[in-house]
Amino acid sequence: MPVETIGTAKLTMMPSGGAAKTTATPEKSFGQFLSEALENVNDLQKKAEQASTDLATGKIEDISDVVIAAEKAAVALQLTIQVRNKMLESYQEMMRMSV
Repeated sequence: MPVETIGTAKLTMMPSGGAAKTTATPEKSFGQFLSEALENVNDLQKKAEQASTDLATGKIEDISDVVIAAEKAAVALQLTIQVRNKMLESYQEMMRMSV
C-alpha cells in the first residue's frame, strides 16, 4: 500500500457521515511557497522605494500613496522576520529533542 505525502492528499468529509475520500491535487511545495512569498516581499520593498523616489522627483503629489506603500513593505518584512524566527525556533527545538 503506497503512502502519500501530506501535501499531496486532500481529505473531504461526506455530509452523510460516510467515509472520507482522498483526491490527489498538485500543490506547491513548501520551498516554492516560501520562495514566492519572499519574492512578493521584495516586490513590495521595490515599490515602496520607487514611490519614495517618485515623491522626491515630483512624479507623485499625494504623500499618502507613498506612506501606504512604505507601510505595506514594512508589515510584509516584519511578518517575514517573524516567520523566520518561528522556523528557527522550531528547528532548534527539534535539535534539542532526544531520540
